[in-house]
Amino acid sequence: MTQVRWRERARYAFDNTMSKGTPALIGWLGLASAVLILVIASLAALLAPKDAAENGHWPGVVWRSLLRTLDPGTMGGDSGSAVFLGLMLAVTVGGIFLVSALIGVLTTGLEAKITDLRKGHSRIIERNHTVLLGWSDQVFTVVSELVKANRSERRSCVAILADRDKVDMEEAIRDRVGDTANTRVVCRKGNPLKPADVELVSPGTARSIMVISPPAQDADTHVIKVLLSLGARRWAANRPPVVAAVTDSANLPAARLAGGPGAEVIDADDIAVRLIVQAHRQSGLSTVCTDLLDFAGNELYLRAEPSMIGTSYGKALDAYELGIPIGLRRGDGVVTVNPPMDTVIDAGDEVIVVAEDDLMVRYAKTSPEIVEEVITTTTAEPPVPARTLLVGWNNRAPKIIGLLDGFAHPGSILDVAAPHVDPRDGLPAPSNLTVGFTRCDPTDRSALERLDVGTYQHVIVLSDDAYDPQHADARTLVTLLHLRDIEERLGDPFSIVSEINDDANREIAQVTKADDFVVSAKLISLLLTQLTENHHLREVFAALLDPSGSEIHLKPVADYQLPDKTANFATVIEAARRRGHTALGYRLREQYHRPPSYGVVLNPDKSAPLTLAADDRVIVLAEN
Repeated sequence: MTQVRWRERARYAFDNTMSKGTPALIGWLGLASAVLILVIASLAALLAPKDAAENGHWPGVVWRSLLRTLDPGTMGGDSGSAVFLGLMLAVTVGGIFLVSALIGVLTTGLEAKITDLRKGHSRIIERNHTVLLGWSDQVFTVVSELVKANRSERRSCVAILADRDKVDMEEAIRDRVGDTANTRVVCRKGNPLKPADVELVSPGTARSIMVISPPAQDADTHVIKVLLSLGARRWAANRPPVVAAVTDSANLPAARLAGGPGAEVIDADDIAVRLIVQAHRQSGLSTVCTDLLDFAGNELYLRAEPSMIGTSYGKALDAYELGIPIGLRRGDGVVTVNPPMDTVIDAGDEVIVVAEDDLMVRYAKTSPEIVEEVITTTTAEPPVPARTLLVGWNNRAPKIIGLLDGFAHPGSILDVAAPHVDPRDGLPAPSNLTVGFTRCDPTDRSALERLDVGTYQHVIVLSDDAYDPQHADARTLVTLLHLRDIEERLGDPFSIVSEINDDANREIAQVTKADDFVVSAKLISLLLTQLTENHHLREVFAALLDPSGSEIHLKPVADYQLPDKTANFATVIEAARRRGHTALGYRLREQYHRPPSYGVVLNPDKSAPLTLAADDRVIVLAEN
């Protein structure tokens, strides 16, 4: 066995110490400085005792040597023997090298620490904050909405963990979101799939956690893995609510199993399909949903109302001066929207109210005046077979056709115009629809003209997922321009509902004057944000989008009151109540294409004079 010399052992120990970084370097430099000062002071006391005595003997020389080490200029006033001056010069020169090295080490250490802080590797210390795990364009919508939701709070925090540079994330949020008011946005770099990285955003003390779906082909797999990681974590207290969305309905059971009972996982694909189908029948539906989901306008609130116990739901419609009830959340958690008007509100029930803010909900001191002479009693016209044109194709199209078949009146026709092969062979046999197919490039004007678009009542334009979102939106815009020009030339208007990927493209698309745009990505982001604030709202929105119960409808004014007659919205509420409907607001035809409301007015002043034209629509909750 080779014998290890003491020098090698000392060098090995020195190397291990140096590898510990800046603190070790500072320690060695401090030790070297102390050795230098003590040695020089001892030599001065031995070789120049007279000079040492004049300077305070050995302790005094130690002090003066320390000063000369830190400040070379101190030597300028020295006097004494050549030996003493030589020793003072030696300690000064030694100090120059040691102090310079110390400054360099401190500078390097501080730069390394600042760099590490900029990388976002430190753990945040927050409570009741919202945690976002992951990164996509969805983050900007979510943060913007959380800023609006927290505007009444003195201090709030949103913590984002993503495998991106911390500085890049912060700059992107500043550019896309702007001023965050009293909401602090804290970014940390880390992988949401690694439990150690997730700890950087203190999930155990969070108010809620949102899993962001990444812009990748296997997005659902990523979401499920994050949900599994959160489920495997040991929580010191109750786990905060977790919300997430999957883009493929087939992955929903696995995601909900991974998330466990404390997670709210929504099916983004199913919601998008329902919005597209219902919007084609009720133009303006997506705008109404956006208003209910974002925090800038009207929102949904669950309110316990002890004073209403024993009151019927129909009577509760008159109870608020500001705010409109739309349903009840029973004590057992069951949600019903637009229940029968004689439904009694029991103890433990919560009233679901549409209002601009929870603090703005006010009880009415007196019942508003009802203008009886304008209320109509005519029976709504029964549904008739309709002709619908579906332009374009994507992976949601088969579900859209299936849901259209469920809503359609027997004898209705659906024609598909897409550049793909005939998709009818893989579809289940429809019950109410006759489905046709024409091979067509949606951006080709001559091909669209050959479809005889004027014979259809409804047109649905789908985004082609064979292209990236921006390119697909550009192709959709071209298709809409062609369709709108054809409609104006024919003079026989048909409703157009289009699917848009990026909400930023909606403003551009307004020139096409389509009746409605479904921006499913934004609506899903808004819904997830609402669930982070109150996870009980999932049942409310599920009930609103469930075709088996009451849904949002935009019905003709004539179904409730005489057009062009001045009354008030309280009269509209009363007319709707007599039909078993709940009126939420109205949509003005002349403002269909004016952002940001696009003619939609929810929760209006109940007593203010109101005149609705025949082309306007009343927004109601009704079963059909």
